[in-house]
Amino acid sequence: MRDWAKARRERTHHLIELGGLVQKAGLVDLTDDDRATLLGAFLDIAGQLQGGNETTPDDLKTRWRRAGLHAFDRDRDREHD
Repeated sequence: MRDWAKARRERTHHLIELGGLVQKAGLVDLTDDDRATLLGAFLDIAGQLQGGNETTPDDLKTRWRRAGLHAFDRDRDREHD
């Protein structure tokens, strides 16, 4: 397989996984699948990570990562029940 085709397939897989996270978080249903709302939310998150808040970007990422890991753990536990 050509390198560009492999890179494209890997990128596509990565983007599909990211879309799955949007679905897993319930954002598709909570926004009635409104892509402008989702983009606005993501832009807000990006703005928070650029700083200028009372909470540092590292603190935000730590908090969000912890919440994400807990959600993955809950899902894994439900699969084993």
